[in-house]
Amino acid sequence: MLKELLLQFILSLLPVFAYQLWYDKDRGSKDTSLIMSLLGGGAMALCMITSQSVHGYELDFRLIPYTVASLYGGLPTLVVLTIVYAAFRIPMLDNLSEFVIFSVFIIIFMMGISATLRHFHRVSSLRKKRIGLFIMSLVCVYYSLTFIFYFSLQQIQFNAELISSLLLSIVGTLIAMWLSIYMIESVREKKLLYDEVTRVSANYRNEVEKLQQFIDETSFAVVLLDREGIVTHVNELAIKLLRMKPEYDNVKLLLGESYRDIFVPELAAACEELLQKALNGDRETLQPYIEGDKILLKTAFSIRSTVNEQVAGAALLAHDVTEINQLRDEVGRMERLSLVGQMAASITHEIRNPMAVIRGFVQLIQERSGQTHHDYFRIVMEELDRVNSIISDFLSLAQNRALAMEMCSLNDIISDMKPLLEADANLRGQTLLVELGEDMPPIMVNDREIKQLLLNLARNGMEAMDEKGILTITTEYKDNVIELRIVDVGVGIPQEKMNKLFEPFFTTKTRGTGLGLPLCLSIAERHNGRIDAYSTEGKGTTFVVSFNIHTQEVGITT
Repeated sequence: MLKELLLQFILSLLPVFAYQLWYDKDRGSKDTSLIMSLLGGGAMALCMITSQSVHGYELDFRLIPYTVASLYGGLPTLVVLTIVYAAFRIPMLDNLSEFVIFSVFIIIFMMGISATLRHFHRVSSLRKKRIGLFIMSLVCVYYSLTFIFYFSLQQIQFNAELISSLLLSIVGTLIAMWLSIYMIESVREKKLLYDEVTRVSANYRNEVEKLQQFIDETSFAVVLLDREGIVTHVNELAIKLLRMKPEYDNVKLLLGESYRDIFVPELAAACEELLQKALNGDRETLQPYIEGDKILLKTAFSIRSTVNEQVAGAALLAHDVTEINQLRDEVGRMERLSLVGQMAASITHEIRNPMAVIRGFVQLIQERSGQTHHDYFRIVMEELDRVNSIISDFLSLAQNRALAMEMCSLNDIISDMKPLLEADANLRGQTLLVELGEDMPPIMVNDREIKQLLLNLARNGMEAMDEKGILTITTEYKDNVIELRIVDVGVGIPQEKMNKLFEPFFTTKTRGTGLGLPLCLSIAERHNGRIDAYSTEGKGTTFVVSFNIHTQEVGITT
C-alpha cells in the first residue's frame, strides 16, 4: 500500500516539476492557463489510472494537480480540468447515488475554487500555502467522512491497515499540496528576483552610459577612479589636455589602468599628488597649470559613498581657461578703447581749436616772411596737420553714434576707390590688382566708413612693400559671407606681434600712431563683421574682412 501511495505522491507533483522547467525556459510566458490545463489534466488522469482500491474504495491524489493547476491557471483551467475529471470519473461510478454525490462535490468544489481565485493571486507566498492547505484539509475531511461512511455501509471492520491507509493518504495529500505551492512560489520568486536583477542591471548600464555621455560631452577633461585608484571613466579631452602616455591614445585603453601609470613623467607628479589627496579623503584641491600659452585649472576631489560616507573613489577635472584669459585680455582692450574715447571726447575742443589758430597764424607768418624760412614753415604745417589727423582718428575710433546705413554693393565701393588707390600705388612705383567676385549681394553699410577701412588697410599694405610691390584686392561671396581680402607682398609681421595688431597705440611703423588698425576693427565690428590677419615674415600679409549677411540682417532687425 505504501508503494502505491508513494507513486500517487510523485504523480501529483509531476505538474510542478514540469511547470518549473517550462517557467525557467520561457521566463514566465503568458500561456500559464494553457500549460496548467495540460499539466494538471495529464497528472490527474495518471493519478486516477493508477489509483489504489481498498475494498472497493479508491485512494489517489487526483485532487492535488486539479486544485494546484486551477489555483494558478485561473478559471479557464478550472473549467477544462473539471471536464477532464468528469470524463474520467463518471464512467467509473456504479449507481445514481454515487453520481449525485460526485455532482454535488464537483459543484461545491468549483464554487469554492472560483471564489478563492482572485484572493489567491493577491496574497503572499505564505498565505497561498495556507489557502492550499485549508482547501486540502476540507477535502481530507470529506474523504475521511466518505471513507468511514463507505466502510460502515459495507459492514467492513476497521483495522490498523485501513486506519493507516487513511492517515497516510491524508498526510500525503497535505504534504503534496504544500510542496506544490512551495515549489511553484519558489520558481516565481526566483523569476521576480531575476527580473529585478535584470532591471537593476539595465538601470545600472543606463546610468553608466549617461555618465559616460555626460563625461564625453562636457567641456572638462575628466578622469574617474575607484577606491583602488583604477580608472573607471575617462573622456577624449582628458587624453588631449592631461597629456597621457603615448600608448594610451584611446579611452578604452585607459579603463582598468592605475592612475600612477597613465600620465607622462613631466606631468605625473602633479596629477598623481592631486588624485592621491582625493583618495585620502581631501574634499577639493585646485591647482593651475601653465604650459606655453595654455592655462589649465585642475580640480581633484573625493567621491564618497552615500551609505557610510566612506571614500569610494576620486575624480580629476581639468578645465582649459586659456580662452577665458584671452577674453579677459579682450575686455582689457575694450576698456582701453573706452579710455581712448573718453580722452578723445575731452581733448577735442580743448586742442583742435587752438591747433587751428596756431596753423592760421603760422600760415600768415609764412606769407609775410618770404622764401627764407619756407621749408621750416612747411614742416610746421605738416606736423600740425599730422596732429590734427591723429585727433580725427581718436574721434573715429571712439565714436558710438548710430550710423546711417544703406544697401550698397561692396564691389561698387571698391570701384569708386580704385582710382585713388591706383594713384597712391603709382606714386610708390607699385601695382594694384583688383579682382571683384561675381553675383555679390548688397549689404547694409555706411559708405564713408567702409571707404575709410579700405583706404587704411590698402595704404598699410603699400607702406609695407618696396617698389614694384603688388597689392591685391579681391572680393568673394560664399556661405552667406562676403569676404574682402587685401594681400601685400611686403616684409610681413613677426608672429609674436600678431596678437597685438589691433591694440590701440601698437604699431610696427616708425612714425605710426597705432590707431589705424583699431579704427578698421571698430568699423568692421560696427557693421557686424570681423577682421582676420595672416602674415609670414618676408612674404607678406593678408587682411580678411568678413561680413556675415545673416548676422547683419538679425542685427538690423533687432
